[in-house]
Amino acid sequence: MTSQEPVSPPFAFPLQLDGHAGGRMRQLHEQLRAAILDRRLPAGAELPATRRVASAYGIARNTVIAAYDLLIAEGYVVPRAGAKAVVAELAAASVAARRAAKPRPLPLGLEDPRLNPLWRTPFLVSAAPRGLPPRSFRLGVPEHRHFPHEIWRKLSAHALRAWSRAPFSYPPSEGIGELREAIAQHVAFARAVACKADDIVVTSGAQQAFDLLARLLVTPGRTRVAFEEPGYPPVRAAMAAAGAQLVSIPVDDEGLCVERLPPDVKVVSVTPSHQSPTGVALSMRRRIALLEFARTHGAVVLEDDYDGEFRFGNRPLDALQTLDRDALVFYIGTFSKSLFPALRKGFVVAPAWARDALATVKHCTDSHGDAIAQATLAAFIREGHLARHVRRMRPIYAERREALLDGLRRHLADWFEPIPSEAGLHLAARIREPAHADAIYAKARVHVPGAMPAGEYSREPLPQPALTFGYGVIDAEEIGPALQRLARALAG
Repeated sequence: MTSQEPVSPPFAFPLQLDGHAGGRMRQLHEQLRAAILDRRLPAGAELPATRRVASAYGIARNTVIAAYDLLIAEGYVVPRAGAKAVVAELAAASVAARRAAKPRPLPLGLEDPRLNPLWRTPFLVSAAPRGLPPRSFRLGVPEHRHFPHEIWRKLSAHALRAWSRAPFSYPPSEGIGELREAIAQHVAFARAVACKADDIVVTSGAQQAFDLLARLLVTPGRTRVAFEEPGYPPVRAAMAAAGAQLVSIPVDDEGLCVERLPPDVKVVSVTPSHQSPTGVALSMRRRIALLEFARTHGAVVLEDDYDGEFRFGNRPLDALQTLDRDALVFYIGTFSKSLFPALRKGFVVAPAWARDALATVKHCTDSHGDAIAQATLAAFIREGHLARHVRRMRPIYAERREALLDGLRRHLADWFEPIPSEAGLHLAARIREPAHADAIYAKARVHVPGAMPAGEYSREPLPQPALTFGYGVIDAEEIGPALQRLARALAG
């Protein structure tokens, strides 16, 4: 009796098949696909007969047929009438290969060359604190508990009903007419900004406004753009992404140091009403000087009035756009602070010479607006709800601001000096001994969560470090005890 010779396996590489039939089919398909991509099954190679594969691995023949059929459908295998199917040329399966293949991780410490290195630059966008308690010193977030939610709900339902009765269409990219008209009336009343509905382009928050203006005003590699130092990082990010040459200009108690602007700067970004993050207001002297600089040197000014509605104390200084007589100012506003961030509505008031071009940029990057949210906001403004909400919130924020100033004076005078500020939802205080800044920041993270070092807004080390406290989402009675705990920690 002769011994039976061992049967050779159908493939020259091992296969691992286990589990139920459906799982074995997927395993067979995935392992054969990987073998084709790795060229262990080269182009033109015949696939073994389905009966042979089924017998060798103890699986049903239909399982093998299903796996082969899937490879054929994906383009990895080519069927042949009356003959065995063969592996396709890899180029023919390239689309499927790209879908299936996972990107290979690069060694640690190496940057992926496929990514724009700009977005690995840490100074462009400040790191917002994560995991904060609901009531904290977080910056940039308004109070939600006093918002007229029921009014907003009714207006939103009305806008939805009106939309459902109208033919489907693409709303204008620059914003629906009702909202642009309402915004024009609002900024004229609240900030004495003279404009018409046609001057306004509605955006998805102030950040999209900065992106659109960067695309409009920056010639890559040539245009020099000046920023406040420290200043709002997302503006820098938008301009840097557009290829601008960034120029940092220091800030003091009068705001942007206009006299330090180089003559070849063509765009100046500024927060004149409530400097971000120090909170100072640009003095009238420097406002006039900035507009004169722009007129003399052919520059434009980006006026970011992100929380100018909330004023405490003296009459607010006129907006740069109000003082402008040469059509050099782009006025940027947002409803994230006066209403709520999730609304994602901002706007640009553009000079007449730039209106059409800005609308074209908006259309190319964001072809139409969200009609329902815009109609709701338009009605909210038109019916006076925005003005009433701002009037209601102003004394609430003023009380919190006073509690913060009182706590800094009573408990933390040895460590901090408040920076004069009369607007907005945050207040900054300089650290008296810069050498102690890192230790103070570490304790502040524990005892006044959400407060941010001003250095998070700066590309360079600040000569006078400061800590910025938000009071949008913390009650007045909570502020003093928190500052007292920080004082005890610093004294311990």
